[in-house]
Amino acid sequence: MLKHYTARTARAAIALALGGAALLAACDQLDTRIERAREIADASVDQISGETVIDPAFRNLERAAPADRALAGTVMAQFAVDEDDRPMFAIGSIIAKPLDIPVSASVEFPDDAAMIEEELEYFDSPAGEAMLEAEEAPAAAAPAPPPPARLAIEVPGGQDIIAEPAQSLPRIKLDPRAAQESREEIAEAGRNLDQAAIQDDTQRLQMRSLSREDLKAMAPEERVEVRKMARRAPVAREVVQKQLDANTVMLDTMTKYGVGGEVAMSRQGQMVIQIGADGANPTQFRGRNGPADFLARAETAECPDNPNAAIIREDLAVATACVVRDLRASGQFEYVEPDFIFQNQFARKPKDMPAGTPGETKTGSTGSTGTPAKPKVTDPNDPLWALQWHFRDKGTAEGRTAGGAGFESFWKRQGIIGSNGVVVGVVDTGLQMNHPDIAGSPNIMPGFDMVSDPRMGNDGDGRDADPNDPGDMCDPTKPGASDSFHGTHVAGTIGAAATNNGAGVAGGAWDVRIVPVRALGKCGGRLSDINDSIRWAAGLIPAELDGGVEIWNDHPADIINLSIGLLGTCPASLQDAIDAVTAEGVIVVSAAGNARMSTSFYAPAGCRNVVTVAASDARGQIAPYSNFGPEVMVLAPGGDLTRDDNGDGKPDGVLSTKAATNCYDPVTGQGVENCFYAYEQGTSMAAPHVSAALALLKARDPGAGRESIISTLRAALDPRENLQCAGLCSQYPGATPIEGSPDMCARPCGQGLLNMANVPVKATGGGGR
Repeated sequence: MLKHYTARTARAAIALALGGAALLAACDQLDTRIERAREIADASVDQISGETVIDPAFRNLERAAPADRALAGTVMAQFAVDEDDRPMFAIGSIIAKPLDIPVSASVEFPDDAAMIEEELEYFDSPAGEAMLEAEEAPAAAAPAPPPPARLAIEVPGGQDIIAEPAQSLPRIKLDPRAAQESREEIAEAGRNLDQAAIQDDTQRLQMRSLSREDLKAMAPEERVEVRKMARRAPVAREVVQKQLDANTVMLDTMTKYGVGGEVAMSRQGQMVIQIGADGANPTQFRGRNGPADFLARAETAECPDNPNAAIIREDLAVATACVVRDLRASGQFEYVEPDFIFQNQFARKPKDMPAGTPGETKTGSTGSTGTPAKPKVTDPNDPLWALQWHFRDKGTAEGRTAGGAGFESFWKRQGIIGSNGVVVGVVDTGLQMNHPDIAGSPNIMPGFDMVSDPRMGNDGDGRDADPNDPGDMCDPTKPGASDSFHGTHVAGTIGAAATNNGAGVAGGAWDVRIVPVRALGKCGGRLSDINDSIRWAAGLIPAELDGGVEIWNDHPADIINLSIGLLGTCPASLQDAIDAVTAEGVIVVSAAGNARMSTSFYAPAGCRNVVTVAASDARGQIAPYSNFGPEVMVLAPGGDLTRDDNGDGKPDGVLSTKAATNCYDPVTGQGVENCFYAYEQGTSMAAPHVSAALALLKARDPGAGRESIISTLRAALDPRENLQCAGLCSQYPGATPIEGSPDMCARPCGQGLLNMANVPVKATGGGGR
């Protein structure tokens, strides 16, 4: 039971809870929302004064140090910025892929569960730990001759990573003022195709041909190195040649408009073209007018019917549109598209969000299927676990919530909290590597910063080996603008934070490996960076650093979380990247989006081969901001900051890791200047619940493939009723009216609600590493 406090403290709690109400001043239904905020504040006061029966889990909250339990006291339930919903693209950047690029065959490498288990046990042993420590030693510990065969790169706040000299693909400069020199450069690159640097790597091919018997004869540490080397793709001559041939078409098109540029090629055929009036890479430019210098609205940059080259040279955004149009018309490409800008999927933008009222009928089942098993796991001792309703079991009894996702029962009944052999790639804004619940977490693997444009990177450079999130605020003059630290919140829900460590929050998977890939920076993330991030996370391509150094992801993802969105149909290049990783058995999880519209018009939610997740509230009903549509597979907790249906006196957002200011101590009600935990809402919060669930299912059955794991997830969903996905027809154009309720419309929002309690216990019993 929480302690009794004075009326002065109670009034302070009310002031804290109402502090966010000012943010709603420009929104509709203001009176209703302020009254709702008062009700939530009153409930907080009741709990603080001891008038409400508190879940026993709150005892950990009271015992924890203030720094381990303080959370953000200002929530942003509304942030109406309609401009950000319309598609933008990076001026001067184009993505293309030539026709008839051969599909890379999946590498068939001998796998054996017993061998992999032996390798894992080896690395848990003193000898294995010593080997890892030696491999991860800083580069300064031993001089490396130039050029190095392998290079240790120190990553601030993280582990050192090992890089290798790159099999560098040529970058072609296309200059219409020196067209002949550009053609000679293309020809020279073609002649270099016969050199060893871009030929199939003999050593890698030999390793791929090893038999299971060969592998069994090796020591565990040798097998791990062999697996790493074998899966790294060599550069295919045919793929590079087709890209070189396409450069000639690009040069002719750019010459027509008098703009030059540079073309970067890739192992899988996707090309990124940077155009600029002087032929330089636009990412080197430093504009003075903010985002308008490097981002453009798609609908305001269309190529005229009879383009005038002199005029187009003065407007690089229009030049981009014209080059895209002409390259498409050439018939030489599988796709050509602008480099669209994606945004995170925090729900801070919708208008007319219905506030709802407390006490409505609660939905969701309290039962679970499968054979009961003796619990092997107790509740996590993280103090803020008491406020994480979204992981709780479904139900109306004490300690349960109607919209909970059943993780609590899964941990206890299965005896599984994850596995250090399961990897989740989080393609997002990066991680706050100095976050106290993350800095010491064993779950964080080396990641990468894929943000190529220094103007969007916000860290002084382009791509590098440091996935730290320096902030992503786009325009500081906009009301309520702030750094989102979105990736930290998302990754914390999956399991980036150290769970059961007596501090902060719990994650869905306590034992999991998170690979942070920073693809979104200031003002969002470029499609080309996101495409590369997806492939890198899956281990299909390396990232390259200056000086001819390539970095491969030595922890290729089993699951990739994409809590990002673009208002528009799925770009062809994004679908290409998703198809490439799913062909390797990776599960891609996508947020449905927060525009209250069909996922068919949102990406990656509307792409093929993704597990699309809509957001539910604490009642198990679709959240009012959530997108919907036939592409949605599952409904999972995304939260609703305007409600308190679980009655804990706090807004029903999803609580996770994230540095914040204007915080408070939930026990004393006193203000705290800075903290590391915050409530958020959005389909961005729903998707990582599903990624964590899939990671647990993979830990439950390590040998299961992609389709088998997804099938297990589907089978465990709670069936839903139409009313759980209903809303006012006026707010959801195109939705189907519900018979007998002419003003209410049903929206397709998945086959059911996430409920991990429904997963049957395996006959052989569970076990987490």
